[in-house]
Amino acid sequence: MVELREPLEQLIHFPRQFTAGTAFPRASEIRLYDTTLRDGEQTPGVAFTPEQKFELACMLSDAGVHMLDVGFPSAAPSERKSLQLILDARKRDRIRSEIVVMCRSNTKDIDVTLDFLAGIGAKPHDVSLFVFTSGSDLHLKYKIGKTLLGLEGRKPEEWLDLPVSFYREANIRMSTSAIAHARSRGVEVVEFGGEDGSRADVDYLIELAGACYKAGGARYAYPDTVGYFAPEGVDYYIPKIVAAFPDKPLVIHFHNDFGLAAYNTVRALHHGATIPTMTVNGIGERAGNAPLHTTVMILKELYGVTIPGFRYDMLWQLKTKVEEMSGLPVGGGEPIIGHNVFTHETGIHTAGITIHPAIYQVVEPQMVGGELRFLFGKHSGAVAVEAVLQRHEAKLTRGGVSITPKLVQTLLKLIKDIRERRAQSADHAEEIRQYYSNLNKLGLTEDDLVSYALVLGPELK
Repeated sequence: MVELREPLEQLIHFPRQFTAGTAFPRASEIRLYDTTLRDGEQTPGVAFTPEQKFELACMLSDAGVHMLDVGFPSAAPSERKSLQLILDARKRDRIRSEIVVMCRSNTKDIDVTLDFLAGIGAKPHDVSLFVFTSGSDLHLKYKIGKTLLGLEGRKPEEWLDLPVSFYREANIRMSTSAIAHARSRGVEVVEFGGEDGSRADVDYLIELAGACYKAGGARYAYPDTVGYFAPEGVDYYIPKIVAAFPDKPLVIHFHNDFGLAAYNTVRALHHGATIPTMTVNGIGERAGNAPLHTTVMILKELYGVTIPGFRYDMLWQLKTKVEEMSGLPVGGGEPIIGHNVFTHETGIHTAGITIHPAIYQVVEPQMVGGELRFLFGKHSGAVAVEAVLQRHEAKLTRGGVSITPKLVQTLLKLIKDIRERRAQSADHAEEIRQYYSNLNKLGLTEDDLVSYALVLGPELK
């Protein structure tokens, strides 16, 4: 590598020169909230064992994540077992993150969770309870409308005829009742939120949140459940919500259906939100959630907001562990953590990298736990070949090999010939078919379900 005679900032414009005036909460006020263990597990085909959830929770805590959404205790025994493992570790100070568990806005979910805590010797204040409902009129009337009818003592046949205003009012009563019940049982931190917030009426959301705060809620979680936000939508909603509750923290939970979840999360923080939710590798239903890796690195590199105590160098380690546990590989070109993002093949690029990494590399691989490497093929150049040989000169010398121009050119011709031959014989179509076959094998397909029905159905008559 060539030692630069001029400071790098004199040779190139850094992005922070253009973003320096962008306001954010103080970095120490931003709390990273990971939901890999709950929302990430909603990825089709993904199912973590309690032991895997425990291991991931430990890694995320070690990485400096402040809050962990660990699951839905009322949903299954395995969810409760993982919660027990995580709380035991937190009692031993092995996990230091705040532990969040999810409940629907009903006393049954809350009681199952709190009774389980009591049974394992834990206290209600050992967890934060996320009690959720719906926010948009579409969800209120057509998703949970029948539930609200029952709670209000109305007849099921009234469902479609009642106005949206009825469901809005009933939803507030249901939500506040659930929060009050949780607080009466000793829960200190109740998080609350309404699904589909990015398509909801903002005035109603503020009314709902205000009522939930009065009932004892601690923080509002605002979601873009279907990933339908443009950045301008963030500009519309978030300032209004922050202004309505200036002394309260705001959780933001954005999905990635248009590839904007990380940027929209950063934009919401710019408007005063303080708690971004993310998942490792961006896993989650449909196109996934705001990815942890891109969100924290956009903040750090493009806006100069470095989260105190966060281990950026663990991003690749977390990537690999979640790949192994979920069965879902990250794309080779995925920003920050993709297999190829620190890999260079073309002669022009490798020549530039060997002069100085900043010529073609804007993130230092070691910062995120990655490693710079060269891949050789038909686009390779002599500079990269020689650079790698020099890196391994001691080994070559022990083998009686000297690095000469003739050796470099001979190797360069050889690797190009080999790569061309591999290209002629490669069957990538079969590899792609295998990839999608593996995706289907993560869960049970529709054909699997019908097959089981054909076997079990006759026996059930």
